[in-house]
Amino acid sequence: MASGGVYIAIIFLVQIAIGTLGNLFLLGKYVFLYLSGCKTRSIDLILMHLIVANFLVILSRGIPEAMAAYGLEDFLSDFGCKFVFYASRVGRGVAFGSTCLLSVFQAVTISPSNSRWAELKVKFPKYISTFTILCWVLHLLLNISFCVSLTSRLKNKNITNKIDFAYCSDPRTTKGIYTGHAVFTAIIDVLCMGLMLLACGSMVFILFTHKRRVQHIHRTSNSFRSSPETRATHSILILVSIFVFFYFLSCIVQIYVTFFNHSRILLFTLCAFVSACFSTLCPFVFMIFGHYVSGICCVYSEGNRVI
Repeated sequence: MASGGVYIAIIFLVQIAIGTLGNLFLLGKYVFLYLSGCKTRSIDLILMHLIVANFLVILSRGIPEAMAAYGLEDFLSDFGCKFVFYASRVGRGVAFGSTCLLSVFQAVTISPSNSRWAELKVKFPKYISTFTILCWVLHLLLNISFCVSLTSRLKNKNITNKIDFAYCSDPRTTKGIYTGHAVFTAIIDVLCMGLMLLACGSMVFILFTHKRRVQHIHRTSNSFRSSPETRATHSILILVSIFVFFYFLSCIVQIYVTFFNHSRILLFTLCAFVSACFSTLCPFVFMIFGHYVSGICCVYSEGNRVI
């Protein structure tokens, strides 16, 4: 095993440790609040689904890559290859959908009562469970086709026209299905990305408008820097920026390896690391800024009722 492989394995192990601990801490917080008798809010349900998706991404991408980088060969069977990639794709899709749903929900929640979102503010929380279930079902069904041709590397050693994933391989015997899956996934991603950016832009505009209305209060009290609406705006921008950055970086690598018949194990390793970065950093963004986002939601809720 080369020294470079050791460093790559260590990097993935560190990512797994940080991401797992962060998501476990956030999940433990919600479990503790639930067991303590606290009423669960709609936004908490979205976050719990996002945490589960984060676990799928971090573990299904990090563990196999760390084992392959450490020098282990052909440690996955055909079923193992299909399961690992299937869990990774489902986790990625649900994480994307949950982030989109979270952004739209917050935009509706903090919207003024006299806006066009007023009716949705009452109805939207009732359908959160339905939306999250549909998100899981969609990606559970969609990603079945992605794993049809994935097999263990032992079966494809004599095949030259294949994609090598270091611990699995794809002989591309179902290229039409593979391309169709990529196109359909891209359409869903574009729609979710558009909704997410639109919702975040709306939130930033609402919070900025509110900041201007109470600007004289901050000026007299010298508390502008610690104002909750400013912190909420920063948290939204940070979360969306992190997601968009790693999403497009991952897409660039995936597009290259999908449409060019080259075996580039290092590129797949890089793609696996980048794909898990958002799921690793996500819980820390919520732990640092989540309280302030919830506070703003309470301010804009009718009668100061948390929803």
